[in-house]
Amino acid sequence: MGYLVIIPTYNERENIEALIRALLSLPLPLEVVVVDDHSPDGTGELVAAMAATDRRIHGIHRPAKLGLGTAYVAGFRFGLARGYERIITMDADFSHDPAYVPALIERSQEADLVIGSRYVPGGEVVDSPWYRRLLSRGANRFARTLLGLIPRDVTAGFRCYRPQVLEAIAPETIRAEGYAFLIEMTYRAQQAGFRIAEVPIRFKDRRYGRSKVSRREIARALWTVLRLSLDRVRAGWRG
Repeated sequence: MGYLVIIPTYNERENIEALIRALLSLPLPLEVVVVDDHSPDGTGELVAAMAATDRRIHGIHRPAKLGLGTAYVAGFRFGLARGYERIITMDADFSHDPAYVPALIERSQEADLVIGSRYVPGGEVVDSPWYRRLLSRGANRFARTLLGLIPRDVTAGFRCYRPQVLEAIAPETIRAEGYAFLIEMTYRAQQAGFRIAEVPIRFKDRRYGRSKVSRREIARALWTVLRLSLDRVRAGWRG
């Protein structure tokens, strides 16, 4: 059965080979699927070449830049169809250190969803501009307050899921896109009663390439939290 790591990519050629090598060097029955959105820099072609020589590496090559949320969904479908014991998501830029993967998997023995968290004791953010740190903390506090979320890092993409979580919350029906997708995933998992745990990580800003966070991403996240909050209020009225 083993474990699957899903890595969404867009223009990550400078990072992806080293990241895959680091993951596959871990003492775990691990496989990797890269979901590439037709990167102009040749990320998809590089992954295809690697996959041709190592059956633990898989590539999903999409025809255009279709977004982070749908990339996760494509990876989830791939993992669920093949029956992996755990499904892990992470960024391609080394902000999520592969060395934490064993800790996420270990914690998943007692939790259904494990989040690699910057904001629990022992977690930290390094080499990131002050305004991005402020924005991230503010977004997390905003989402947690309005939605009653228990985890402290609800926008984190470094996660380990039990397959039952994905089957129950149906990620393909999530309306949110980008990093807002992660907020809605967390909300649905908590609403469904799944056990959510956090493992402290040291989040380091990317080594190469450009950040994908934009004003549009921020607006999507704000709108998603407001929409889910309204749905929560309506559900309370009906209850």
